[in-house]
Amino acid sequence: MTNSVFVPGHITGFFSIENHDVSLKNGSCGVGFLLSKGVRTTISPADELEIEVNQGDSTVIDEVLSILEVETNFKIAQDIQLPIGAGFGTSAASALSLSLALNEFLDLGYSDELCGQVAHMAEVNLGAGLGDVIAQTGNGLVLRTSPGAPGIGEIKSFEQDVFIAYKTFGEIETSEIITDSKHKETISASGRKYLELFEKETTLENFLSFSNQFAHEIGLMSEEVKNLVDYFNSSSDILGSSMAMLGNTAFAFAYDEDAFKNLNIEDLHIDKLNNIGIVYD
Repeated sequence: MTNSVFVPGHITGFFSIENHDVSLKNGSCGVGFLLSKGVRTTISPADELEIEVNQGDSTVIDEVLSILEVETNFKIAQDIQLPIGAGFGTSAASALSLSLALNEFLDLGYSDELCGQVAHMAEVNLGAGLGDVIAQTGNGLVLRTSPGAPGIGEIKSFEQDVFIAYKTFGEIETSEIITDSKHKETISASGRKYLELFEKETTLENFLSFSNQFAHEIGLMSEEVKNLVDYFNSSSDILGSSMAMLGNTAFAFAYDEDAFKNLNIEDLHIDKLNNIGIVYD
């Protein structure tokens, strides 16, 4: 028997860091969106533990296995379809897809929420992120209204028929930023301001506008990202553009795929907003 679970990538537009002594309550609030690409984890029978990852290492996998205290022999294969460390929530998607796939393969009988909590704990323990796991249980545009793991934090999802484009220029070390007191203060003050405004009027236009203002206020945009964001926003066919949090990546939205193709940007990836979410194969 083989089990496979796909968890979509997630890009955050703006957020606030909401730390708590209890790992499951440690997290963030904010707004982001899901991509059609993400991480697919497949578990299959094997005579010994085998781990096969198409990029990166097995750090996230090892952490999930440690939390679950699993020692059974099987093969774990992960297809990570997005760049690592560039603001796509790949570590969260890796942890969540693995937890869900193992639950099915080993017939552990855990709820989806408990699997999500295992993935969230892995993220927090590794300093890899604070809010992607719960967001990845939603679909479309996702508002995180209360921090923490699935079953503890709260989200609202909004489906949108829209195209997305993104280009990454490399990694940003998430753990260094979310643990730095000065960055945390700046990010959280700005994030809470825009979260309050967004909750009053949850429109795509506001998400894009607030994301762009937030990115400029927290001062983490590289020159490459800033130039591309400005270029996107100079086009009347583009709905809006900003920086992926936290990654050296620019993203933009448009109703028409040709709006991106006509810009002729090298290495630009065009996607569609993922209104489906997690898929069990």
